[in-house]
Amino acid sequence: MRYRLVPLALIALLAILHAQLWVGRGSVPNVAAMTQQLMHQKGKNELARQANDRLAAEVRDLKEGMEMVEEKARFELGMVRPNEILVQITK
Repeated sequence: MRYRLVPLALIALLAILHAQLWVGRGSVPNVAAMTQQLMHQKGKNELARQANDRLAAEVRDLKEGMEMVEEKARFELGMVRPNEILVQITK
């Protein structure tokens, strides 16, 4: 009787471990899905970092010199200097 219980207990333990491998919280499909989510989030983080770097460079330019302020005023607001003629060519 004792010799029958040991293999049955080992088989039951193996079945439990196998079930956790495919169904549990740390299962193979769950880990694959989380890995995919992680890669997607890393991509979004990289895009956000690049946008932050661009904005930081623009802020730095605005703080350091008037050239950037003048350029923004010309292109976004259509401002011109005194005694300057603005010529626009439309298609």
